[in-house]
This record gives sequence, structure tokens and C-alpha cells, in this order.
Amino acid sequence: MSCSARLPIYALFTALFFTDHETPVVFSLYLLGIVLAIVMGILFKNTLFQGESEPFVLELPPYRIPTLQTVLLQTWEKGKGFLLKAGTIIFSMSVLIWLLSSFNMGGPSEIQDSFLAAIGSVIAPIFALHGFGSWDAGVAILTGIMAKESVVSTLGIIYGVGDLSDATDTAMQMQDIVQAHFTSLSAYAFMVFTLLYTPCMAVLGTLKKELGSWKWVVFSAGYQFALAWLVSLIVYQAGLWLGFGG
Repeated sequence: MSCSARLPIYALFTALFFTDHETPVVFSLYLLGIVLAIVMGILFKNTLFQGESEPFVLELPPYRIPTLQTVLLQTWEKGKGFLLKAGTIIFSMSVLIWLLSSFNMGGPSEIQDSFLAAIGSVIAPIFALHGFGSWDAGVAILTGIMAKESVVSTLGIIYGVGDLSDATDTAMQMQDIVQAHFTSLSAYAFMVFTLLYTPCMAVLGTLKKELGSWKWVVFSAGYQFALAWLVSLIVYQAGLWLGFGG
């Protein structure tokens, strides 16, 4: 299921490569997620979770008109949660990416010779057949595990874009650089991958809390990465075979 944190990724790439078809392209991603969720649910039901399913019982509280105190309290809790996330995970990752992109073992360096480029170069071969086997895409995917919003901010830092507050402005600033690394087909395959791959750390933490076992957390992270790798590979290779490589 696609979360709102992935929307900046969709907005960036659709603004660059699917100017006249943004809505159907994004809708196709959501539809793909729904279809795969159903397919994987059926698969797991008949393999890992065989047997009689337990009845689901949910007790609903009586509906009441919310009080001002309740609304303010809920607003504060949600707002505080967002600020903590933005001020810790996203900000920290931006600082870390900047440091890694500015230094190597010899001290300050250009980004193509930095720690970041070295890390991305190790990851890049995994996606050689997906159309986005470059070190910058590899690094963006890695930071996206921390927080999906970090994918766009990572690319912005790598490509030297300052203002990431507006997806359209970001796309205009990054247009020449991104189009040098992606085609419309590889951009769509990249969006498919980011749709499906390993959830962010907040989701993995929630899985641990709810399931009480690291085994299922590791399984969830691993199988979703493998599924994303396979589906995005199929999308890209099928697109090439059908002549949509441009």
C-alpha cells in the first residue's frame, strides 16, 4: 500500500517524464499495489498461514461529538509526531547524506569521489537490468529505507538542488540531470520499486511492536525488497521488449 511519503517521488518523476499523463500514471501505481497486496495475501494464506483463520472481533466505542479538548489534544499529538519525525529522521538523514557526499578518506571531495558515491557504486549493480543502475539511484533507495521522503531529498542533495519544498520547482531544477540518468521507462520502473520495496524504519518499528518478533520484521523487509526488485525488473524488461525504452 502506497503511503503519502511516496507522493513526492511520484510527483517528481511524473512531472519530468509523464507531463500529460500524471494522474493515470500515479493511479496505475496505486492499482498495482492493491493487486499485488491481494495476490500476496492469497499466496501467504495458502503457504505460510494455512489452516482455519481466527474470527476478527472489534468492539466499537459509542459515537460522540468530539470536544474541543479532545481535538486539540489529538492535533498536538499528531503534530508533535510529525515534527519529531521531520526533525530527527529526515533532518538527520539530510545531514548525513551531505557529509557523505562531501568527504572521502582524504578529506573534502567532489561528490563523484565521495563516500556516498562509493556506497552507491556497491548498490548500483543490483539494478543494472532495471534501467536505474547508477550510484545516485542506489543511494536514494538506501536512504528511502530510513524515510521514503528521503528519496527525493537525497537526489536533490546529490544533484545540487537547494529548494525541495515544491515538487514542480524541484523537477524543473533537476530536469537535465535526472533525464541524463533516467528514461521514461526506467523512471516508471523506479517508481514501481519505491512503491513496493522495504518499508521505512517507522513501519518496521511498528511491526516489531505489534508482532513482537524480529523474525517477521526481517521477513517483511526482505520479501518486499525482493518483490519490488522482481516486479520493477519485469516492468522494465517488458517495456523494452514492447518498444517503450524511450
